[in-house]
Amino acid sequence: MKSIRVAAAAVVVGVALTACSSPVEAGAAAVINGKLGDVQVSERIAAKDLNENVKEYEAALTAAKLDASALQVPLNQFVLFRMTNEAVYRELSAFHKVQVSEAEIDAALKNPGQQQTPEMNMLSKGVDPGNARGYLRAELSMTKIIDQFGGAQNQGAIDKLRAEFAQLKVTYSPRYGTLNAQPTQENPSMFIDTGRFGKLTPTPPAQGQQQQQQG
Repeated sequence: MKSIRVAAAAVVVGVALTACSSPVEAGAAAVINGKLGDVQVSERIAAKDLNENVKEYEAALTAAKLDASALQVPLNQFVLFRMTNEAVYRELSAFHKVQVSEAEIDAALKNPGQQQTPEMNMLSKGVDPGNARGYLRAELSMTKIIDQFGGAQNQGAIDKLRAEFAQLKVTYSPRYGTLNAQPTQENPSMFIDTGRFGKLTPTPPAQGQQQQQQG
């Protein structure tokens, strides 16, 4: 069975969300709060919505004959992290009044990125390829925002976007694990344990390399 590599979150400019693990309201997997300019931001990711997204994503992995254990994080953590990033992207897009056309989304759906295929590109980001338009709209908006600020090669633009990210705090329910305060390329997850849900079953390095060669 083929394996899949996790794509780093906030890949547009390498910025990270400000996050913590603490009690959240019943039925919530995560809550996003903060302020952009004079606009108060408050968005809730419901646990039931997370569960639905996890089921869709797991089914997409199975259909693609991909080994989910190679993600090396429980699916609910991986998908939750993607959902919180997507929510923050949406909030920033609305604040900056960024518009993404359907044609731009159509083109992005055909883009393999750094993966073998467009389908793998979406799966590596925790997205069901069959339901990717919302995520791509949010991701493309981030590219437009950084371009407005001066481009991804402009340090001032990156610092400005990082400052805006810092205004939005994501509070994760501790049910989903302990927050990883310092994500790395080797461990990009925002969580460092499995919490009360999911089971961590990492693929041994040798086996993972063999699967990639066979895939």
